[in-house]
Amino acid sequence: MDTSRNISVAQCCTYYSIETTFVQSLNDYGLIKLTLIEQEYFIDYDQLADLEKYMHLHYDMDINMEGLEAITHLLSRVHDLQSEIKQLRHELGHTPIKPL
Repeated sequence: MDTSRNISVAQCCTYYSIETTFVQSLNDYGLIKLTLIEQEYFIDYDQLADLEKYMHLHYDMDINMEGLEAITHLLSRVHDLQSEIKQLRHELGHTPIKPL
């Protein structure tokens, strides 16, 4: 498998100075997706922004995994509702609203 779009969890944790158990917990809760390649876990570069967001919420604001999961769900729901409102306004011919 091509690993050019991935970074190993070990390298990532060293770079960010975080525990591998934190990254594994994010994977277990479905907040990020790790890929197992030849007995080593990797994270896609596209998920690094999410990882950084979760790191800040967890380490800086002391939010646990359940809280991260709830926040992610609620933000996703807000985004979906904003998209729906934008579509409905478009259908009605109103000017678009700015996202948060």
